[in-house]
Amino acid sequence: MADPYATLGVTRAASEAEIKSSYRKLAKELHPDRNRDNPQASERFAAVSRAYDLLSDKDKRARFDRGEIDGEGNPAMPFGYGGSRGGGGNGYSARDFQGFGGGGPGAGEEVDLGDLFEGLFGRGSGARGGGPGGGFGRSAPPPPRRGANITYRLAVPFVDAATRARQRLTLADGKSIELALPDELESGTQVRLKGKGKPGSAGPGDGIVTIEVLPHPFFTRDGDAVRLDLPVTLDEAVRGAKVKVPTVDGPVMLTIAPGSGSGKVLRLKGKGFAGVKGARGDQLVTLAITLPEDITDLAARLEGWEHPGNVRARLGV
Repeated sequence: MADPYATLGVTRAASEAEIKSSYRKLAKELHPDRNRDNPQASERFAAVSRAYDLLSDKDKRARFDRGEIDGEGNPAMPFGYGGSRGGGGNGYSARDFQGFGGGGPGAGEEVDLGDLFEGLFGRGSGARGGGPGGGFGRSAPPPPRRGANITYRLAVPFVDAATRARQRLTLADGKSIELALPDELESGTQVRLKGKGKPGSAGPGDGIVTIEVLPHPFFTRDGDAVRLDLPVTLDEAVRGAKVKVPTVDGPVMLTIAPGSGSGKVLRLKGKGFAGVKGARGDQLVTLAITLPEDITDLAARLEGWEHPGNVRARLGV
C-alpha cells in the first residue's frame, strides 16, 4: 500500500502548509488537462489526490501515523500481517510481548496470554480448545468501513473564481448544493464535502470536488493578480484621459496621465484573486497605444516633427 507521505514527497514531520504546497505543485504538474496523452500522469494525479485527501484530514493523518488505517484510509489488519515488523509470521517478535510473561530478566507482572488472545478473537464456541483442533474460535467480524468517496469536476468561470461567487453543484443523488469557493483557488484545487459520498456501515464517504478555472477572453492570471492589456488612442496617451476599464468586479474609471506610453502598467487595488486569508490581489493594466487604420490625417499633423533623443539607446543601437 503506497505511503501518502512518499507519494507527496514530504516527510512525516511535514507541516500542513508543506503538505498543501507539495500537493498543489504535483497537481498542477500532473493535471489530466496538461497530460492528455500520458495515462501514467493521470494515475499519479489520482494517487496524489488520494494522499492529500488523507493527510489534509487531521484525524485521518493521526490514525495513519498510529498504524490504525492504511494509505487508502481503510482499517489496518491486526498484527500487521505480512511481516511488516520483523520479517515473518504475524510480524511481531518476543520483544513486542515483553511484560506479558514471567521468568525472564526485567519481566513484568504475569498475564495469561490465553486471555489476551480471547480478547482479540472473541470467546465463542471452540475458544480455549473447546472445538475441534482447539482453535481460537470464531473469526472476528470485519471492521465497519466508511462508504467510498464520490469525485466531481466543477468548471468555474474566470470572473466567478476571482470574486469567489458561489457555485451550484448537482450531487450523485440528484440534490443540488451551493458551493463556497476557497481562498487561493486555482485549477486543480479540491474541496471536500463531508458525508456526501457513498453510504457505508461506518458512515458515508465524502464528496471530492476538483475545480477547473476556465480561461477568459481578455483577462489573464498572474499569481493572485489579474492582468489586462488596455488599448488606448494616441491622443489619450499624449494628453491624458479618464477611460472606462473592465474588472472582474465590473467596469471602473481609470486615470491615464499625460505622456503615458505603451507598456506602462497601472494598478487597480483589490481587483484580483483571493489569496492567503482572503486578501485579494490587484488588477494590472498594461497600456497599448493603438493607431487608426487610416493615418493620413495623423501623418499630416506630424509633418516636420521628430521625437527628440534616441529611444533605443538602452539597447546599444
